[in-house]
Parts: sequence; C-alpha cells; structure tokens
Amino acid sequence: MSNSMNALRNIQSVELCAGLTRLKEEHVPLLEKIDSILLLSEQIENEEDSHKSFADLKNLVELFQLELKPHSQREEEGLFQLLGIYIGTTSGPVVVNTDEHKQARALLGAFLEKAGNDKLTLREIKESIEGIRSAANLLKNHFAKEENILFPKAESLLSEQEKAELYSKMQEIN
Repeated sequence: MSNSMNALRNIQSVELCAGLTRLKEEHVPLLEKIDSILLLSEQIENEEDSHKSFADLKNLVELFQLELKPHSQREEEGLFQLLGIYIGTTSGPVVVNTDEHKQARALLGAFLEKAGNDKLTLREIKESIEGIRSAANLLKNHFAKEENILFPKAESLLSEQEKAELYSKMQEIN
C-alpha cells in the first residue's frame, strides 16, 4: 500500500501546463458552490417550511450549472479529445469522465425541472434534494479523480504543441 501512496503523491506533485492548471483552478469556485448547495440542502431538510430556502437552492443550482457548463465543455472539447488520442475514446478514463459529465447534467437538469414547480410538497422537496446531493457528490469525486489522476496523466502524455493547442481551445470556450 505504501508504494501506491507514494505513486499517488508523485502524481500529485506534477507541475501542470497552463491549460490543465486552468481546469484545476476552475474546480475551486465550483467546489465552493457545491459545498454551499450541500449546506443549503441540509438546512432545508431541517426546516418546517422549506419553500423559501428551496427557491434559494434552485437559484444556486442554476448559477452553478451556468459555471459548470463551460468548464465541462473545455474538458470535453479540449482535454478529452487530445487525451483520447493516447488512451482511447471507447473505454477508459475519457469515457468514464464524459459519462460522469452526462450524469451530472442529467441530475442537475432533473432537479431544476422539478424545482420549477412551485407547488411541491415537503416530501417532494426532500426527494429533489437527494438528487442534487447525488450530483454534488458525483462532481466532488469527479474533480478529485481529474486532479489526482487524469490531469497528471495528460501532463505526461501531451506534447508541448498539444498543450498549447489545449490552452488555445480553452480560450475559445466561454
């Protein structure tokens, strides 16, 4: 086990190129919003009348989704395409990460669709919160895997030209 821990530590200490650094830095505000979503979700579960707080949660999730979309697009259209050249796109990390993006979008979309109904019962509100919690936890784990495994792997595989291409592609996506 100590060998695997040492290997992980070595991976984590890799200096990332500008494009990968940007992707990693984008995780910080996204994770802060995830923490806010989880905190507000917990508060709602403990409230007697949670309709006002639920509306606040809906607004927070909408803002989060707006920030997540271009980040995911930069990964899918930039990093994953370049990385796929080396590790494939039919199975493995690129497919897993793309699938996690789809799962997160689906969970966020389902929550927002349900949250658009202003006549939800308390039970329906709590059920919706479970979905948003699933999305939040999925994304926290997803970001950790990217930062600890995928980004260092990309750093070691991509050429300097591909790293420049990645950064350029990322600049195009707002």
